[in-house]
Amino acid sequence: MRRVVITGTGIYSCLGKNLDEVAESLYAGKSGIGIDEKRIEYGYRSPLTGIVERPQLKGLLDRRLRVGLAEEGEYAYMATVEALRNAGIDDNFLDNNETGIFYGNDSSAKAVIEAHQIAVEKKDTTLMGSGAIFQSMNSTVTMNLSTIFRLRGANMTISAACASGSHSIGLGYLFIKQGLQDIVLCGGAQETNYLSMGSFDGLSAFSICTDEPTKASRPFDKNRDGLVPSGGAASLILEEYEHAKKRGANIIAEVVGYGFSSNGLHISQPSPDGCIRAITMAMRDAGVQVSDIDYINAHATSTPQGDAAEAQALDRMFAVAKTPISSTKAMTGHECWMAGASEIIYSALMMQNSFIAPNINFETPDEYSKNLNIVAKTQEKKIDVFLSNSFGFGGTNSALVVRKFENTNSI
Repeated sequence: MRRVVITGTGIYSCLGKNLDEVAESLYAGKSGIGIDEKRIEYGYRSPLTGIVERPQLKGLLDRRLRVGLAEEGEYAYMATVEALRNAGIDDNFLDNNETGIFYGNDSSAKAVIEAHQIAVEKKDTTLMGSGAIFQSMNSTVTMNLSTIFRLRGANMTISAACASGSHSIGLGYLFIKQGLQDIVLCGGAQETNYLSMGSFDGLSAFSICTDEPTKASRPFDKNRDGLVPSGGAASLILEEYEHAKKRGANIIAEVVGYGFSSNGLHISQPSPDGCIRAITMAMRDAGVQVSDIDYINAHATSTPQGDAAEAQALDRMFAVAKTPISSTKAMTGHECWMAGASEIIYSALMMQNSFIAPNINFETPDEYSKNLNIVAKTQEKKIDVFLSNSFGFGGTNSALVVRKFENTNSI
């Protein structure tokens, strides 16, 4: 059986613009959440968001290649540059090896709205500009990254709501495991501009605890009142083990299990049973038991119903084992299409540095989370195997099991 390893990671988020900055924020329990004044002007009920600095790509990337990049594509470019560098992959390698790309993205709102505004005001679609079409499509990230980095393998955007980033890794894992690719770039990206989240705000899905922004995201806490939107991008290089070993790559971890399910119920309501089926499938694929899982990075977004459904699922599966659990969304907010990929990187950083990042703002358990071992403060712990959950609108569920790399064919 072909093994699938992670040989490179890159991150650009509200916790930091690179792996070192993000690792420090995770350990310190530092929140990246703040207030966006433009959301107040626009009419948002909640102006809370993860604060992500736009990268300055002039001088880094030719204008011809920049013109088609939407905001989330800019983040993805930065994360991918770091991931490739981290993996020891240069332009020469990419030109001489078939590399695939699976990237999670489920919207590109700003580009669509701005193009529409030009047409309304000028009555002339030719004034939208040559980059409008490439920025506005859901596949904007994959079409741009595959062009910029000259990727010649599988090329697909995974559009699966808030499980998009996780499913992208799962599909990359399956393609490599089945021998269809030897190396794949996977990840997820999410725009953070005020135009991207108005419809969510209109559903009253966001926290309105604006007095203390860093305390607004409260996964699993009884007093949570909604999620905080966020974004950025996360990139991972997945590679077949023998391929990685042959080129002398530094192996970070091994993806050993992927599970998925669909709730088949309400379009926006979660299901404990759907969560359990995805988690069970991932653990069966990985060949691990509940007692083997050292840490769970929960999906928990800080919404009353979503957290409750996941807590019920985790209670039924892990409460007896007292498996340590935290949701890094307490610090990042909900990174949406990016979250499933970024949380693999967050968890891998914990694994590499032997600690569990805290579920900050967890003060009062509710009836569903009271039985769980929620880690509220940074905990020193050796992590050999972790589970990461991602669930999204439409009932799409994804779970990934990642193991600390062991140079043995017994896995």
